[in-house]
Amino acid sequence: MDIFVIFKMIWLMLPAYLANPAAAISAKIGGAGRAIDFGKSYKDKRIFGDGKTYKGLVSGIIFGIFVAVSQNIINIYLINSVMPAFNFTAILLLPSGAMLGDLVASFFKRRMGFKRGQAFPVLDQLDFVAGAWFLELLFNREWFLNNFSAGIIITAIILTPFFHLMFNIIGYKLRISKEPW
Repeated sequence: MDIFVIFKMIWLMLPAYLANPAAAISAKIGGAGRAIDFGKSYKDKRIFGDGKTYKGLVSGIIFGIFVAVSQNIINIYLINSVMPAFNFTAILLLPSGAMLGDLVASFFKRRMGFKRGQAFPVLDQLDFVAGAWFLELLFNREWFLNNFSAGIIITAIILTPFFHLMFNIIGYKLRISKEPW
């Protein structure tokens, strides 16, 4: 793997990567908030569960937007536009897609009988990536295809599980998350 491809992948994925931890941190500040599914069930199982809240959803998306806007500013003023710029749609969709991917994974985990926080290897590590890419391909296809080469996509699929585990262990040690996965 080329080191520039790794840096470019991290750059492009950072708004999606940081949306989920921001949602978890927001729950630690002032409580979790109202569950997105309002405690409702689908086929005798919670739709998403208590861990998916409006506060977390909005916090994750807003923080991801903040990250992408900050990256654009850094790119223009500090690193002379070496990295790709995020257009308005990418700024909105990368963190929104990450949060959507996490919700969809939660829905399917509940259907399969997984409890809140229970590990589901691969799905837990790539759900937010799939959600971010799905929304970008659906609504911002040209930007996505111009920036996400096959090498970047493969690099993201290979490295994201390691990054995810690393950040979850840090979150666990800082008592932000209840599980180290």
